[in-house]
Amino acid sequence: MGVPEKLAERMSMAEQHEYLRARFSRRTMIRGGAVTLGAVAGGAFVPGGTAQAATGPARSTAPAAATVDGAHVAPFGRHLAWGNDPRTEITVSWQVPVAVKKPFIRIGAHPWDLSRKMEAEVRTLHTPAGVGASGDHTQYYLHARLTRLRPGRTYYYGVGHQGFDPAEPHLLGTVGTFTTAPAHKAPFTFTAFGDEGVGYHGLANNSLLLGQNPAFHLHAGDIAYADPSGAGKTTDTGFDARTWDSFLAQTETVAKQVPWMPAYGNHDMEAWYSPNGYGGEDARWTLPDNGPDRKNLPGVYSFVYGNTAVISLDANDISYEIPANLGISGGTQTTWLEGQLKKFRAARDVDFIVVFFHHCAYCTSTAHASEGGVRQEWVPLFEKYTVDLVINGHNHQYERTDVIKAGEVAKKLPIGGTAYPETDGVVYVTAGAAGRSLYAFTAPDTYEGHEHETDSVASFVNTKDGKVHETVGWSRVRYLDYSFLRVDVSPAPRGRQATLKVSGIAETGDRIDHFTVSRTAK
Repeated sequence: MGVPEKLAERMSMAEQHEYLRARFSRRTMIRGGAVTLGAVAGGAFVPGGTAQAATGPARSTAPAAATVDGAHVAPFGRHLAWGNDPRTEITVSWQVPVAVKKPFIRIGAHPWDLSRKMEAEVRTLHTPAGVGASGDHTQYYLHARLTRLRPGRTYYYGVGHQGFDPAEPHLLGTVGTFTTAPAHKAPFTFTAFGDEGVGYHGLANNSLLLGQNPAFHLHAGDIAYADPSGAGKTTDTGFDARTWDSFLAQTETVAKQVPWMPAYGNHDMEAWYSPNGYGGEDARWTLPDNGPDRKNLPGVYSFVYGNTAVISLDANDISYEIPANLGISGGTQTTWLEGQLKKFRAARDVDFIVVFFHHCAYCTSTAHASEGGVRQEWVPLFEKYTVDLVINGHNHQYERTDVIKAGEVAKKLPIGGTAYPETDGVVYVTAGAAGRSLYAFTAPDTYEGHEHETDSVASFVNTKDGKVHETVGWSRVRYLDYSFLRVDVSPAPRGRQATLKVSGIAETGDRIDHFTVSRTAK
């Protein structure tokens, strides 16, 4: 992005950010495009009630004046995200190609009744010429945080601005929907993958997601690949902020009605915008703010949907392989994780705990394989609190382990088998084949209908001392083509067996893996 390579090798993400700001900030200010975050103006909505200002951190506001007639500008890239409580909170986010005046959201209980209108927050993200390949580029992101919603309700919404009103008859086709989480335990489905990017295969996987009817979607990092090098360095070549425009347009079909919940990967660290590399992410997403360190770890959060707690982690904080943000939390993320696991395991209404993040705990890819920092810091906690499912990306393939405890196979888990985390151990799934170019295995593929059992697989783990080779016996399913994960959650009466039915689905729609996680319902 603009730091000499030999210098960048010795720099942390924060140091690279300071170098770039010193080099380009004067040019940025001359052109009048400094990074600006607008003031929070999202509203709350209750049918039959009135809009209220959403609570949250206030930000300075300085949105650019519109230079184009708003009637000629259409919003795009709509994407939803849960708030801290999916039963009552959601954020609607979108993008416009140029500055507009008075952006807003309309919401109602029916598509013909969008009378409740609230202002939107404007976040302007400027990338000056010389930072990557996108030239002098300004992006305009808008957010409306909705609170005090009713559980289990479907709402209709439209986004607009002065000159573009979704309530107008000729624009009703732009109206979207979302459904809040139910107040009580009920069956539901969610989907997950990582490493999508922009292209045919990402689009093909997205086209299948809606058919699964998911309540939400988890993206396990490396989201758009605006930074294709992914080393978290300012020398990363090919950085292009405009890639995000294409990505949000690509995912809108799903994300405009299914909350799209990301964790951040190595390709999501963009040094220009902030010392932690996540300033661009902060402009584009509004995620739950209940994590341990919103300033340094904006992608760390949790939420509960029905009987399932979901935890998003930032493995850049503990990655030996790609150390640009190594240690950024000072250990607070791991401490917070243990507190969340302890809380959710004791919660009366939570049966399952699902954790997702980017770098793999257990994977045999020839590209990245396993991350020793994850094994050192987090795996012992997953086992102590009997986490039910861990979902990763980073390696561009599908791989699923047996049930693992203390680094060894605690129980073989064949395709169609059942794991009991309370006694057995933890199952790990790498679902990193959402769209980017595929990696490779050292052992043959083995998946549903094409089993090729292998007792040992050669691999390696990234440690603080470098790569350490290992031969493992826990690699149960391997599929080297594009795919995603579907999880069907079934609650049960107290004392009966609640289940997660987990399926690997290929881009073709074929099932490549399935297994069950079973736990005694509370």
